[in-house]
Amino acid sequence: MIIIGITGTLGAGKGTIVDFLIEEEGFDHYSVRGFLLEEMKKMGMPENRDSMTSLANKLRSAHGPSYITDELYERANAEGHDCVIESIRTPGEILSLRRKSDFYLFAVNASPRRRFNRIKRRGSETDEVSFKEFMANENREMDSDDPHKQNLSKCIEMADHSFENNGSLKQLLDQVKGVMSEIKTNIANGKRKQ
Repeated sequence: MIIIGITGTLGAGKGTIVDFLIEEEGFDHYSVRGFLLEEMKKMGMPENRDSMTSLANKLRSAHGPSYITDELYERANAEGHDCVIESIRTPGEILSLRRKSDFYLFAVNASPRRRFNRIKRRGSETDEVSFKEFMANENREMDSDDPHKQNLSKCIEMADHSFENNGSLKQLLDQVKGVMSEIKTNIANGKRKQ
């Protein structure tokens, strides 16, 4: 089972890479955001980024820094298919997933204004923010010494493969296709990731 984790800045194109892996590569999809939204609905919490961040931090503090992705990994492992775990936000999540075989971390980034315009078009319940709020949300999630809190800059630094998404959709997907071809060739040649 190949496991691909996706990290990156807000609105950079994580979902676009996930869609490609599902549609073109047959991967199953497990989402940190989806997991948190399920929990927020159960608890009657408002569905916004502040609530999501607060809940994620509480769950990690109570159960360990990799709790959410460990839960998603268990779901994926029960199915036994290649999978993508989207929206990795802490180094602890990465370290835990690296203990599984054939785990690859992808990071995606783009310029702030381009990313903001993308989230406005996406229009999800957590995207209704001004550019100032967008940047404040991102800055809050970028760095932390607390292992239970988001540290996107460290996660991006730990990536096995990084993608810049300032160009066209085709340019991004060509990058991803190239990396997927390399991964599959290595596995076919017995060079499995440890």
